[in-house]
Amino acid sequence: MSSHAPHGQTPLRTVQVLGGGSAGSGAHVRSLAAGLVARGVRVTVCAPAEVGESHTFDAVGARYAPVARRGDPASVAALRAECADADLVHAHGVNAGLRAALALRGLRVPLVVTWHARVHAQGPRAQVVRLMERRVARAASVVLGTCCDLVDRARRRGARDARLAAVAFPARDTDPAEEMSPEDREVVRGKARAELGAVGRPLLVAVGSLDAHRGYETLLDAAHTWLGLDPVPLLVIAGEGPLRGQLQRRIEAERLPVRLLGRRDDAPEILAGADAALLTSRWEARSPVAQEALRARVPLIASAVGGTPELVGDAASLVPYGDAGALGDAVARVLGDAAYGEALRDRGIAQAATWPTEDETVAQVLSVYDELTRPLVLR
Repeated sequence: MSSHAPHGQTPLRTVQVLGGGSAGSGAHVRSLAAGLVARGVRVTVCAPAEVGESHTFDAVGARYAPVARRGDPASVAALRAECADADLVHAHGVNAGLRAALALRGLRVPLVVTWHARVHAQGPRAQVVRLMERRVARAASVVLGTCCDLVDRARRRGARDARLAAVAFPARDTDPAEEMSPEDREVVRGKARAELGAVGRPLLVAVGSLDAHRGYETLLDAAHTWLGLDPVPLLVIAGEGPLRGQLQRRIEAERLPVRLLGRRDDAPEILAGADAALLTSRWEARSPVAQEALRARVPLIASAVGGTPELVGDAASLVPYGDAGALGDAVARVLGDAAYGEALRDRGIAQAATWPTEDETVAQVLSVYDELTRPLVLR
């Protein structure tokens, strides 16, 4: 698709729909909106107020319309009003996709849905999630999955057209760690380690909400194996969630070298000070933590689940999900084998260079938009 509308033709108008979602989804939509606007596309972002405030979509040239994340009639009606004269609607996530499908009922507006992650649910709610996914997959003209596992899942749910999405890691305003000089990197590293109390001992970092699917119980099991290392590593976990009390009680009762940091806005800086990053989730697509670690030259130890193996390649130590022994052994190897740790750092930078750029992400999305809106132009 051309960057700008042909002379005399109205620019393509798209509506990007976000739910509460993750910070990663919001950053992706902001990056995508900036690229689309730069290429002459009119962009409206519909998202809850707190998402709009944190991502300032209007600063990149998009029009921002606050729409509550609820699926009640008033919220759906507000979203329908925003989408009614759009050429195409692009929803991000299953929940946003469901709300968009409801809002577009009866309208001849193509719907694209990017599946950024799976909705974690158990028991009766798991059946509800399956029904949601089926509704979204069948309503979408195209589903873009952020990893092969999600593409396959969309096809199983009945998607007419499911493809692998090119999703860039959005650039930050500050220089990423891999572009720093070695001296500057050491300053950042030393500052983070001092603030966390890890001077003179290895620092292990995990980042993510304190929910059951993150695998933190396994992480605490593995921490017992590090008690025999000299010096004993300190593990810090940045995140908040319903398991905080349960995890804190275990840490205190078992005297584990672990600190719960709570919610933090400086996860990249914390990671920059780490000797290793740990990602122990039951499932991930394109984990921002994994990408941040590899870009920052921090060895990554991760569960071999979901999209993680295709994201990191041979640039991380991959272990089976829920295997505390394998996790403990991997940590001991990274901390005890300097050559292996350095190899992971070098592979991380090389692997990060293979990930899609923001320009490539926008180009793929524009190509999909072109396919779905070309018949409208020809008429």
